[in-house]
Amino acid sequence: MTLEDYRNQIGWSQAELARHAGISNPTVSKAERGESINGRSAILICKALSQELGRTIRPGDIEGLKVTV
Repeated sequence: MTLEDYRNQIGWSQAELARHAGISNPTVSKAERGESINGRSAILICKALSQELGRTIRPGDIEGLKVTV
């Protein structure tokens, strides 16, 4: 599943995901467009998704997520 798929499954907007993850809305937008984001942001996105979905989501589980190291 893509980041957008996960976000839509939960029913969050990009802004809501950004707020729950504690990152900026432009970072979520970049991630969904397949642009690279830093590892810290990717982890925060995964934590927010995991908490809401009740299961562990890792960066590698998100199709098309590009993370810089």
